[in-house]
Amino acid sequence: MAAVSPPSLFARLRASLHASIGDVAFGMEDGAVSIAGLVFGVAASTNDAQVVLLAGASGAAAGAVAMMAGTYLDVQSTRDRAIALREGAARSIAADPDGNRGRIEERLLADGFTEAEAATTGAALARNPDAMLEYVASIELGIGAAPREAPGEHATWMFVADIIAAATPVIPFAIFVLDVARVVSIVMTTLLLVVLGIGRARVGHTGVVATVIQTLAIAAAAAAAGVLIGRLVTG
Repeated sequence: MAAVSPPSLFARLRASLHASIGDVAFGMEDGAVSIAGLVFGVAASTNDAQVVLLAGASGAAAGAVAMMAGTYLDVQSTRDRAIALREGAARSIAADPDGNRGRIEERLLADGFTEAEAATTGAALARNPDAMLEYVASIELGIGAAPREAPGEHATWMFVADIIAAATPVIPFAIFVLDVARVVSIVMTTLLLVVLGIGRARVGHTGVVATVIQTLAIAAAAAAAGVLIGRLVTG
């Protein structure tokens, strides 16, 4: 038998991205919306592009690191909980297989199975403890198969997505004078949010127009809040 070659780096990255697509979408939306609000608020209250650049870059870096840490802890905690629940279910099945079989058959009856069907299914699961564990984990505990999520991968994709999106409204202030940077920043951020809205619609199988409008509305609200605070602070 020919040896199976390991997946290429590109294939591994693609699989990792696919598993973390929710983190990517959330990270990009968080980075774009939160930093756009910050940047537009500061830009509305100062005539110094360097001040806007400093505030935006600092906020982008801090926000991306915070989101990365939060994602890592969230995925790790969810993974640890699922492992603990599966281990507890495995111990219960090993200690009392008949009791677990009886409980499963009662649930099947409640779900509309006939007594014969419930008994047959219960007997089959009892003969295969691993299958019984999967049933208990999926149906009774709602945690599905053994967790395979890699917290580090999810956190890394979150950081990359967040920092790229957060940099979008900031970069113009490092290149252009303030008045031009304001316009370019708004245009770039709007284009990013439109692309993000389209991506969210494709991932979630929702209406493209409605999702894009929703994404833009959230960003507009954040920007308006930032501008309002900037005006209030500067009088």
